[in-house]
Amino acid sequence: MNSEDTTKQNMPHARRDPATEYGEVEVRLSLREWIGAVVVAALVLWLAPVLWERVEPFQPGEDYRIPYDLSGDYWLFQRYGRLAAGQSKTLVIGDSVVWGEYVTSRQTLVHYLNALAGQDRFANLGVDGMYPVAMAGLLDYYGDGIADSRVLLHFNPLWLASREHDLQAGKEFRLNHPELIPQFVPDIPVYSASYSDRLGNLVQHYIPLRTWVRHLQVAYLGNLDLPTWTIDHPYGTPVRIPADSPPGQGERPRHEPATWTRRDPTLQDYHWVELSDSLQWRSFRRSVEILRSRGNTVFVLVGPFNKHMLEPRSRDAYRLRKGEMEAWLRANGIAYFAPDALRSELYADASHPLSEGYAELARQLFADEAFRRFDGGPRVGTTTGVSK
Repeated sequence: MNSEDTTKQNMPHARRDPATEYGEVEVRLSLREWIGAVVVAALVLWLAPVLWERVEPFQPGEDYRIPYDLSGDYWLFQRYGRLAAGQSKTLVIGDSVVWGEYVTSRQTLVHYLNALAGQDRFANLGVDGMYPVAMAGLLDYYGDGIADSRVLLHFNPLWLASREHDLQAGKEFRLNHPELIPQFVPDIPVYSASYSDRLGNLVQHYIPLRTWVRHLQVAYLGNLDLPTWTIDHPYGTPVRIPADSPPGQGERPRHEPATWTRRDPTLQDYHWVELSDSLQWRSFRRSVEILRSRGNTVFVLVGPFNKHMLEPRSRDAYRLRKGEMEAWLRANGIAYFAPDALRSELYADASHPLSEGYAELARQLFADEAFRRFDGGPRVGTTTGVSK
């Protein structure tokens, strides 16, 4: 072995350069290519929810209501509203009073309205826990498909029964649907979310993909995000192409259908909020404006509130607020029905009727002249109703 071979043997091996051995690995995009990549990504993100509607069956039958488990699925509400409006149905919109807290789907107000109409003419778009402040957001962001239709909009006077109900007081007040309420202006005193959460809630309304992903989480992943679901179900398939409509229960009542006197016969002394100061009433008026701006014909149903469970002083205050509501509806040319309370035994609590109560309310609506003009269907019965 000569000295040159010995030198080569003792020299350390030179470090290989991947860039020279395998070619350049860095990829540089031109401005045009970046624009193309962004456009393709945006197109995919926009198309995903649209394509999903084609593979996820959704054929709501008679008496359908959004299942309680999917109350926070605003993508489903948007889809259902667009579908019902496209079928020229009268859309009945409201909170759990419309949804039917103490009854089955075949015992709701909408069921009895359809029974009296003799056809599937009304659609139940009630959402559990949807107080007026949140309802305005729901209609603003997810009610765009509800246009050029007849809308029966329910107002539950319970939301004016105290400053707590009106979202003005009570730090421990449980706030449903916080994503839908105004995040910055106007200020909601009981809403204490961080600024980052508020901004995230606001942004998601303008990104269809986020609302669709929320639909998948609520409907198929047990309200969990994908990483958490995967840990709990290591061998499961998170989302399969469904063979039926989104899962959830919509048939059975949430609570035992018992009268309010059986639950708690104690009379209540509510401290009713002034309409001029009420966040809930202001938001309800905004909901009416949103619906009318989209060409809808709006009919308002006020209550009927269970005044039987009120102390005399609170009952007088409620009567005054109700009169003010009617005055505003008349002044703004909005057709309405504001019936007196049903019989005491027809209520489960302050605002929710039992099955027979819904049947009675439907009969009163069909007997009301203003409602018959709004409905446009064949008259049922011969008596004429007057808003009381």
